[in-house]
Amino acid sequence: MDLFQKCIDFTRADEAKQSGLYPYFRPIEENEGPIVHIEGRRFIMAGSNNYLGLTAHPRVRQAALDAIQKYGTGCSGSRYLTGTLDLHVLLEERLAKFLNKEAVLLFSTGYQTALGVIGALVERGDYVISDKENHASIMSACILAKGGFAEFKRFKHSDINDLEEVLKKLPAKAGKLVVTDGVFSTDGEISNLPEIIKVTHKYGGRVLVDDAHSVGVIGKGGRGTASHFGVEAETDLIMGTFSKTFASLGGFVAGPERIINYLKHHSAALIFSASPTPPSVAAALEALSILEEHPELVDQLQDNVKYLRKKFTDAGFKINQNESAIIPILVGETEKTLITWRKLYDQGVFVNAFIPPGVPPNMSIIRTSYMSSHKKEHLDEIFGIFLKVSEEVGYIRD
Repeated sequence: MDLFQKCIDFTRADEAKQSGLYPYFRPIEENEGPIVHIEGRRFIMAGSNNYLGLTAHPRVRQAALDAIQKYGTGCSGSRYLTGTLDLHVLLEERLAKFLNKEAVLLFSTGYQTALGVIGALVERGDYVISDKENHASIMSACILAKGGFAEFKRFKHSDINDLEEVLKKLPAKAGKLVVTDGVFSTDGEISNLPEIIKVTHKYGGRVLVDDAHSVGVIGKGGRGTASHFGVEAETDLIMGTFSKTFASLGGFVAGPERIINYLKHHSAALIFSASPTPPSVAAALEALSILEEHPELVDQLQDNVKYLRKKFTDAGFKINQNESAIIPILVGETEKTLITWRKLYDQGVFVNAFIPPGVPPNMSIIRTSYMSSHKKEHLDEIFGIFLKVSEEVGYIRD
């Protein structure tokens, strides 16, 4: 069979486009944080991971422009050779201090961070153990490690007992890395990091937590999941991204200096990739400065999420209850979810539709996420339109 035949036969997206229910790849023409413009129209953005609203902050924009003027638009090399700038080193030092870790290493994307860290640490005879609901980047990294003859195991989502059952069956002398999202990106659930650490360390393993959706959202001053639970010292490694709270592009891993030093010299994803660009690093640095200077931004984000979570709950919507910035609204059927997305879009609210295979059958959701820069009038408008659309479509409410 021709390798390309499956591509030719894939028509699901074309059919959704023809019906007007295709929710993906919508070009944003202007971005002002909580307000964006698409197809010449104004939308309230309720689907971005720009949690502190810093992508449009004047200081962040200016920092990126200044970096281009000084360093140019790119580094033209990997960190290992000609691609390290003083900006990279400064951001690593600043992040390490912020996260209360000895050292940090930057990568060019968040996805690449997972590949680079897990792929370098977990080798032949080692085990990587992943929560079944972890981000796709973690799953790809685990498969990569397996291709290098490591062993890949999974445990049931957020099930500490199942994690222990997996760990107790592994050879005592084998290296073990347990990986979990800090905040799960689909439903916003916060992992039970203290218990994960406890059971992993009991069996001689190490813990890597992905704080992509945690930094700037939970923890003291937005320091993430380990800070949220008060287990910073016990958390072995933290990885994250600059594409959310830090209003840029890139990724990082934070941990003991000896581990970071090893990754610098063994991570293929780092050594064979061009380094993060000057404007990206400068933007992330300035975003970090703003976060450190204004921790009240995290409080404002939490206030916004609590406000909407209560309104959705009181109105009978099926949502989660946690402290992340993600509120997924259960619709159920795929077609109803796409219709809901379209009606919200038509009335000026931009959200994300999650349908199978990204979620289980009949568990399709509208995933909403919020920013500290949302004003009360934005939140009230979002809720009012959701209320109207839910009645028109007739999806699950108590």
